Amino acid sequence: MKPKDAPPRLRLIANLWSLWDYPSAAREWSLERKVAAVAEAGFDGFSGALDPEHLRLAQKYKLCGVGYISSSKPSEFRDKIKANRDGGALRINVQLGDHDTPVDKAVAMAVRIVQDGIDLGVPCDVEVHRDTCTETPEKAYAIAAGYRKATGALLPMTWDLSHIAVVKHLAPPYWPRLFPDISLVQHAAQFHFRPFNGHHCQVPVTNGKGRLSLEFTQWMPVLDKTLETWLGVPQAGRDFFACPEMGPVRGGYNLRQLPNSWEDAQVLSKIIARRWKTALAARS
Repeated sequence: MKPKDAPPRLRLIANLWSLWDYPSAAREWSLERKVAAVAEAGFDGFSGALDPEHLRLAQKYKLCGVGYISSSKPSEFRDKIKANRDGGALRINVQLGDHDTPVDKAVAMAVRIVQDGIDLGVPCDVEVHRDTCTETPEKAYAIAAGYRKATGALLPMTWDLSHIAVVKHLAPPYWPRLFPDISLVQHAAQFHFRPFNGHHCQVPVTNGKGRLSLEFTQWMPVLDKTLETWLGVPQAGRDFFACPEMGPVRGGYNLRQLPNSWEDAQVLSKIIARRWKTALAARS
């Protein structure tokens, strides 16, 4: 265990999803080759729906694991948490419920899965995500308020602001419309840094010619403001799990004509690391 007065630590987490069909659908790497690439690229860990093979590879390559659950059935929460725990998960990202899950039902599910995670020794964080109970910021904040009323605590959340930005049709600067309640940001441990604009939940990091894309530079203040906000309160001894969440062509997040998602994720991870050092130095 880390001492409570230890400085906060950045953990860069690669989503194995970014490596789908890499280097091509016909020659996709094995799971071990992907995990080895994550380590070679300087990440601290990887994320996905974890199992014992992920744990074996994490130990082999000295990485950590972040789990994943998507569910609207409380009866399966504990089994899914246990499966990720057995896969070595330090935390679990949860896509909870469906787009039409009522707020009161979503609150009850959030209370249940967070408590199940505590009981089983793996913290669970509810992600802000389309086609889940947190699809709109209004519902996400209503669920967080309901959770606090029910438990007296802040809801642990995974922040992926790309979903809110698209729903709200935002134009830069994006930040003023994204966070009515910064306490939920400062309480969070997981952040999915997918660059976005108000029309696309993912824009490319690079322009295909070795430079950063215009859309990415317009998004950059969101990264800086998130780091500044999180570090704006004492965070000693805590880990900041940052995932450069670049989705692949399969699944529709990326387009075949744009830079590869895994290659862009590596560029973004290095930018996150540099901006973290800057934000930490400013805080000190």
